[in-house]
Amino acid sequence: MATLTYDATGRLLFTKEMKKEYTLLMPQMLPVTFTMMKKVFELDGYKIDMLTTHHRGIVDTGLKYVHNDTCYPALLVIGQLIEAVNSGKYDTHKLGLLISQTGGGCRASNYIHLLRKALEKAGLSYIPVVSVNLSRLEKNPGFTIPLKTLRRLAMAMIYGDLIVWLKNQCLPYEVTKGQTDKLTTHWTDRIVTMFGNGHGLGKKEIRQYMALIAADYAKIERQGKPKPRVGIVGEIYVKFAPLGNNGLEEFLLSEGCEPVVPGLTDFMIFKINNRVVDVDLYKGSKLKKLLAGIFQRYIEELQQIMIDAVKTQPVFRPMGKFSDLQQLIKGYLGYGNKMGEGWLLTAEMLEIIHTGANNIVCTQPFGCLPNHVVGKGMIRRLKDDYPDSNIVAIDYDPGATKINQENRIKLMISNAGRINPFVREESSSDIAAAEKQPVTSSAAH
Repeated sequence: MATLTYDATGRLLFTKEMKKEYTLLMPQMLPVTFTMMKKVFELDGYKIDMLTTHHRGIVDTGLKYVHNDTCYPALLVIGQLIEAVNSGKYDTHKLGLLISQTGGGCRASNYIHLLRKALEKAGLSYIPVVSVNLSRLEKNPGFTIPLKTLRRLAMAMIYGDLIVWLKNQCLPYEVTKGQTDKLTTHWTDRIVTMFGNGHGLGKKEIRQYMALIAADYAKIERQGKPKPRVGIVGEIYVKFAPLGNNGLEEFLLSEGCEPVVPGLTDFMIFKINNRVVDVDLYKGSKLKKLLAGIFQRYIEELQQIMIDAVKTQPVFRPMGKFSDLQQLIKGYLGYGNKMGEGWLLTAEMLEIIHTGANNIVCTQPFGCLPNHVVGKGMIRRLKDDYPDSNIVAIDYDPGATKINQENRIKLMISNAGRINPFVREESSSDIAAAEKQPVTSSAAH
């Protein structure tokens, strides 16, 4: 058994010895992207088990250890982790918990403290908690993210966004059920294998592989008239995680809709850009601004490669650029509004509206102040400027029932019948300039 080591503040450290012996439990947020990220960590020698459990018992477990007024995503993640620890599946003395931390002005920055407090309450304080962050909030001698790994994680994010974007345009129309999911699994596995062999990371290879991925999805035979497109925006966890939004994407598919989900890449660029904005608004280190700007441009270049890959297949709609979002938000919110999802959330609603999907579900944890301001708080303004916009804000919390949430979404979908969801708004942005292509069978190409 590894010797427990503590730092000067009394925090239990994850040591190099633990890396050899311990299994790290990792909550899931984006199924496709996090599957690749898990495998990237495994390439570095970590033993990772990603949690995919999804049932009401997780909420009940969370309520035992987290106050019900606390951030709902924190309650879910902590409940899921504690439930897994107590499942009997693992040796708890060879177990660690892996959790991301943004470090921003949000309750999410307290996840680590809340999780450690929950472990102590459960008599499990000997289990180390490892923070995955880029803000140097915590360091552990047994867990590091070298540049090589950071590059792989960034590429897993980009490839993941591409795959999910294409998957969502195929899944509602596939002729052979399961073909889209099968192709998604194929590429998810293949990409990480490429990383392990040193491939798929240079820009030339990224272009080649992304174009190949787009071509493979274009081969999926599809049929049927275009379905109402419904955008999903909101707080990052409830926006992406099936556990957080009660399987929202699956529900929209079952209701005959096509989910439109802005990817993780814009959020990551937004977080990097915030470092630049901090210096512009409040002064500070010019070196910090320079380095953040270089990192931002690198991710934006990768995003452009992804967009270009989608454009190689005219049957697909491309996603927009981060710079488009910056233009769309002007006149609505300032760049200094960056708590939680900040101005990005409103910009994503504008992006969805400008590309013709007037129907939007704004997901928000109850009591999430930043999200309510830039989400629910901006809906009236958006409806004034875009009368055909059809937006519903859905609160997610321990007391909210799935049936009530789904009934409100059904009402939004029924309202879509009085709106033409396929009319594209005129705009000078690259997003609005993208011509919508009709859904056709790949046999026509």
